[in-house]
Amino acid sequence: MTGKLTTHVLDTSIGQPAEGLRIELWKFNGITGDYEKLREERTNSDGRLDEPLLDEEMMDTGRYELLFHVAAYFHEMGVEQDEPPFLNVVPVSFGISNKHKHFHVPLLIAPGGYSTYRGS
Repeated sequence: MTGKLTTHVLDTSIGQPAEGLRIELWKFNGITGDYEKLREERTNSDGRLDEPLLDEEMMDTGRYELLFHVAAYFHEMGVEQDEPPFLNVVPVSFGISNKHKHFHVPLLIAPGGYSTYRGS
């Protein structure tokens, strides 16, 4: 199996993939104690990215964080939100224990909540 990191975002409020949602990938640096931004992407019409966030060459074991910009997505979709919105940026902090495995981090979103899990 080839190691990679992927994600998928579904908007459960409309029962469709979340197209155009901005996602940032950060990696924890154990030496400095800070997170370092690795990349930033937007989801395609299927709520996925056109390529993995990390492939086996770029993957390393350690702590990572995905930031999903859900308030901006719902604003762009014309969804009325409180000010400030209940959810702004949804962080999902996770670990990669084996760079040769596939780590899939799906996110289900709605204006009032979200859910995530380790996918396959």
